[in-house]
Amino acid sequence: MLGRVTDHMTLIDINGLPSLIFECGGLPADPAVVAAGHEPNGYFWEGVAQYAAGSVASQVDLDCEAGMFCARGDRELLVQLRGELEGYLADPESTARLIREAEASGFEFDD
Repeated sequence: MLGRVTDHMTLIDINGLPSLIFECGGLPADPAVVAAGHEPNGYFWEGVAQYAAGSVASQVDLDCEAGMFCARGDRELLVQLRGELEGYLADPESTARLIREAEASGFEFDD
């Protein structure tokens, strides 16, 4: 699960602050996101982070844009967040399940 997706996700220091970033579009999960009526953009993936990894996501700064996901903060927390997101980025079926579960619970993606 780590191959191609991990290549899209980068954990780097930007101005001395650890940051987890990836470009949106062209990810394996994109067809499932579109099929569910959402845009596979940074705002959508921010929602995934908040729903699927809320305890970790609440401890980092999410600064996403249309074409990019970006989280900044403690490196250990970003490594945990990367681990939470990798499975969804790589697996359309898991992403579709997460969307259905989130929406059934009343969660709204802001994409």
